[in-house]
Amino acid sequence: MPKANRRVAICGGGIFRPDLWHGENAEEGVAIAYQDLLRQCPNLGADDIDAVMMSYFSDHLNQQLCMGWIIQDYLGLHNKPGYRVESGGSTPLDALINAYYMIQSGFFDVILIPGWEWMCEVDVASTNEMIASAADTDWDFPVGGYYNAYYAAIEVRHMQLYGETCEDLGRIAVKNHNNSTHIPFSQWVSQRGTAPITLDDYWKSRMVCWPYRVLNNAVMSEGACCVLMAAEEKVSRFTDTPMWITGVGLGTDSMRPGDRTADFVYAGFKDEAKIYPDFVKSPKTPYPDMANFASLHVAAKRAYAQAGITNPLKEIDLMELFTPYDGVELCLYEDLGLCGRGEGKYMIREGVVEPGGECPVQLSGGLTSTGHPVGATSLYYTTFLYWQLAGKVKEICGPGGLQVPNAKRALITGHGGTGCQGGVIIFERD
Repeated sequence: MPKANRRVAICGGGIFRPDLWHGENAEEGVAIAYQDLLRQCPNLGADDIDAVMMSYFSDHLNQQLCMGWIIQDYLGLHNKPGYRVESGGSTPLDALINAYYMIQSGFFDVILIPGWEWMCEVDVASTNEMIASAADTDWDFPVGGYYNAYYAAIEVRHMQLYGETCEDLGRIAVKNHNNSTHIPFSQWVSQRGTAPITLDDYWKSRMVCWPYRVLNNAVMSEGACCVLMAAEEKVSRFTDTPMWITGVGLGTDSMRPGDRTADFVYAGFKDEAKIYPDFVKSPKTPYPDMANFASLHVAAKRAYAQAGITNPLKEIDLMELFTPYDGVELCLYEDLGLCGRGEGKYMIREGVVEPGGECPVQLSGGLTSTGHPVGATSLYYTTFLYWQLAGKVKEICGPGGLQVPNAKRALITGHGGTGCQGGVIIFERD
């Protein structure tokens, strides 16, 4: 029978490192990630798993419909209930949230979440075109709508309204790439080694779509991750260091970012709109405009309410944000309530989000450097947060690992499209 309001925890995660083409196919990569999970959770057996929640974004990239069936078969779990979640870049975060709700319902106690994406079997241009088909294919896509352009337009609007500079974007890029040099499985380390970069290196990197340079953009990756989630009464079988889910929030917004200048669903957000600059004509609904992510803002409010958080900057020890372009990170400082609207630039300028800062962001290196195999992405960074809250970063990443001392609470986001759907999860340790 259903047992509502049970505590639910992450019990571990296994990885197949993100990189360019490895040689292994997707099912082999997922199996390697599953084997890594089994090493961490030696008591885990097939009989313990009640259901499998598959996370992958693109049938096109897999060149295969119903890829989840193959994965279950390959893992020896094809007699288990199997589900697939797909919501663009938000896919793995939605998989986590859906698994959480399924365990909360009481119908399942233990769920395995395998996530993967193989983005390197076609050329980069074709991959970008396949990803762009998640935009509006009637209106935006036919006139050249690719995500590089969408996100560049969003960031240019934010720069126009609130005055951050290309140097601020460079500071974020340098922070994240240098953080990734402490992650032995990061794609950046695989390709470029562990030498730190500087702002001079950033200025020398190729322009992609102004204001974004190569180092501001998410990498193309293939990789896999398997996360284990369990109800409270089963957790001790798998781990002594559970990471509890204490807050969950979801939000949505219009598919076309240009429609957000008349976003009447958010017309009541007066506090967010009242500082709208007076040197530009105010749109009908000043929040979110094209410059911010209202779906993540409402998702955060819902997650904070459940977790009892009133001051996220003071109450959360670190964050891993879904930021396929560095300007998104700056905007999310604002949308997640770490600072006021238009003040995100000060978070990076003053070192608040740097390692050792008040609230470090992207200590993993994130999507622009450590890896972004879409269906596995948020699972990777959930696993990283699990290591953080368990105090295992130096054990797993080596003595140079960026462990936050005594970290107790963490946050992760995910979103699809240009923020068309967004989710926030709060994690805590005992």
